[in-house]
Amino acid sequence: MSPQPIVAPVLSTPDTHIFEDPTVPVIPTRSSRLNDAEIHEVYEIERTAREIILGGWKRVALQFPDGMLVDAPRVFEALNVEIENVQKKSYNEAGENGEGSTNGKVEEPRTRLYILADTSYGSCCVDEIAAEHVDAQVVVHYGLACLSPTARLPVIYVFTTRPLEIQNVVQAFEESFGQEEEGKDAKVVVMADLTYQEHVNTLVDTLHEKGWKNIRATEVIHNPTASIPNRKILWQGEDVDEEGLKDWRIWHISDPPSALLLTLSSRIKELLIYPTSNDSKMTNTQVVRSNTSATLRRRYALLTRLTTTPIIGILINTLSVANYLSSITSLQALISAAGKKSYTFVVGKVNAAKMANFGEIGGWVVIGCWESSLVEGGDFYAPVVTPFELSLALQADGERIWSGEWRGDFDSLPAPTTTSTKEEDNLEVKEVKERERMEISTEDSDDEEESAPPEFDLRTGRYVSHSRPMRSQFSGAMPTINSNTVNQADPTPASQSLARRAKLDIASVNGAASPGAEYLRTQRTWTGLGSDFLEEGQQEAGTIEEGRGGVARGYRVGGEGERT
Repeated sequence: MSPQPIVAPVLSTPDTHIFEDPTVPVIPTRSSRLNDAEIHEVYEIERTAREIILGGWKRVALQFPDGMLVDAPRVFEALNVEIENVQKKSYNEAGENGEGSTNGKVEEPRTRLYILADTSYGSCCVDEIAAEHVDAQVVVHYGLACLSPTARLPVIYVFTTRPLEIQNVVQAFEESFGQEEEGKDAKVVVMADLTYQEHVNTLVDTLHEKGWKNIRATEVIHNPTASIPNRKILWQGEDVDEEGLKDWRIWHISDPPSALLLTLSSRIKELLIYPTSNDSKMTNTQVVRSNTSATLRRRYALLTRLTTTPIIGILINTLSVANYLSSITSLQALISAAGKKSYTFVVGKVNAAKMANFGEIGGWVVIGCWESSLVEGGDFYAPVVTPFELSLALQADGERIWSGEWRGDFDSLPAPTTTSTKEEDNLEVKEVKERERMEISTEDSDDEEESAPPEFDLRTGRYVSHSRPMRSQFSGAMPTINSNTVNQADPTPASQSLARRAKLDIASVNGAASPGAEYLRTQRTWTGLGSDFLEEGQQEAGTIEEGRGGVARGYRVGGEGERT
């Protein structure tokens, strides 16, 4: 007889073995909530309601960043009440002037507000996709914004102004520039994040009163391609171009985005950052002098990895920035001209786990706003670059010269050219020319392969054989022929399945070289239920057999009887 247990068995996991989630909370906790007066002031309820009524919009989407969702219900209620009050007041005034009798009742349809709880991409961009789900006519965007031009919907921007102790900023400014050789003659441009932009003019006026003569303010504009993105310098009679801007420093209030730091690194003399904090009692704030040399070296190392990458993925990180479709076309043409293959992906919010599913892709280029196109992080398995960086990577080693300039937008890409003539638009003429080109390329393919200079990976020094697979995609491949024009004397039209090519050649789909199919054939350990690439001695896939069926109480296996 077994002895009785003295203590109860431990049925739970010990505390030392409990897994902890290292993920940082997306929505930060706020120590003190805003009161009603602060809600009206910070979120500019009166101005927003006035612009909505003047625009005549009846379906309004309110887009909040994650950190402001805690205030979204109160902003929704306050904006609803303000819109109704303004409408009643305007109709009452119209009735008194004899323009109509309203008796205090709103005759027009009620304005409906919708809160966008999550964004499809970055919070700095206007989420037109989510707004169109509710047929919104306008989007009210709160918080920091990239101010990129939108493609479809109008936008009301509310920057949610934050308080700032001007005297503390003035003290830090004087401590930073007081020991410089120029003294109070230092050339400084003052700018700030959008949430603190309202304090720039007050700060500049205070510095002028203290004897700082060469201090210039900035104002917000909607132009990410300006010398200072989305800012205009308020010069006082000076004629300063981009070259002359290199003699000026920038005093930036609050931490700027990484894309802004890299953009300004080659355009100005120096960038000084005044960090902001929620604690208004802090007086001794340490000013940070920006240094982007290490970041630029890392970005250059990333783009050099793409020089020998045969397959490049175009990652769409926005669906609302204007001209993003034409930029995709330009990138595809640029990659094709370099002899490489491109594939386009839309994955929503970018993270390393999603992109790791595509092992075929050797490098990524991001199409997004000027801020979100810069994707940093060491978790990505392949380099992620901007369109500007890709244009440098696709240049030849002898032609690639980087002066240190960096751009986050895609306006520097060459526009896609269309040189098709009336004769080339004819399908039959196209096929004849394609056949002629195929014959020439088949004869000269071997000579071109031998005469092409060898390519080496600059990081490892190894020889790369297929860094530009699309340059020799027609060496021995059959062109794709339209089914209506196939000659009866031809043996077979172009196959619609993957075709196995000769050794040292990559696989093709419909007569065109496909590095993705080649990766599937040679690198993937599992190619599906029956592969199109059967090596010698391999057995073909068998026929499909009926498996287990029925319900849980009695399964049926193939042709056998019921089992209980």
